[in-house]
Amino acid sequence: MNKKNIIIAILVLGIIGLFVAYKIYNKPHVNVSKAKSDITLTADTIINDFSSDENVANSKYLEKIIEVKGAISEVKNEKGKGIVTLKTNDDFGSVICHLSADATKNISSLKEGQTITLKGICTGYLMDVILVKCELIN
Repeated sequence: MNKKNIIIAILVLGIIGLFVAYKIYNKPHVNVSKAKSDITLTADTIINDFSSDENVANSKYLEKIIEVKGAISEVKNEKGKGIVTLKTNDDFGSVICHLSADATKNISSLKEGQTITLKGICTGYLMDVILVKCELIN
């Protein structure tokens, strides 16, 4: 009787796990260019927030659509993907924006020192704030 209950419990947990995995795998992707920004700020503001208290900043910015304004410190194209780095007042950190395929097509118009606004999804902080699926706003 005891073995039967354990087997049933394992089967129920397995089915629940498969259902959750299926739902996560088939979650619709966010179209950043059409989505409204959750937060609008400067590159200095977001890096300062993460530098001062990463846990609070994670709860505020993680997986949110962020519109960030800043001056370009570097523009590069790696394996067909555009990456724009925004300067901050933090000597060790910056905001790294991984561009979408559409935004990467316009990367040649970007110059170092130019002030731009980008919109992307914040994925976290590892000395730099990382935004993905970024679109050029101006």
